Amino acid sequence: MPKPKERDDEERTAIEAAVFRRLVQHLQNRTDVQNIDLMILANFCRNCLGKWYLAEAQQRGVEISDPEARKVIYGMPYSDWKKRFQKPASPEQMEAFNKRHQVGIGDASSH
Repeated sequence: MPKPKERDDEERTAIEAAVFRRLVQHLQNRTDVQNIDLMILANFCRNCLGKWYLAEAQQRGVEISDPEARKVIYGMPYSDWKKRFQKPASPEQMEAFNKRHQVGIGDASSH
């Protein structure tokens, strides 16, 4: 059996980029999944991804605005996505969100 090929940095980066694009596409397709649910379960949401995208671009000297970064993640302007897909948070969702953040569970260190 042949030995598996070792990945170099360029190949690893290409794989990670493909995974990121797949995650973003998945979130764009799953408009039924609300950001607050992502925050409750995973302590990050589409807005966090947009902020991380913006921060990494700026760190590399790439000029990009917050709305442009969010558009990469949402697949449309955030204001459009919000009007079309965002639902008001239920009292139960807000309680779960607040409880999670009071205890500081799973800080994504980006908010």
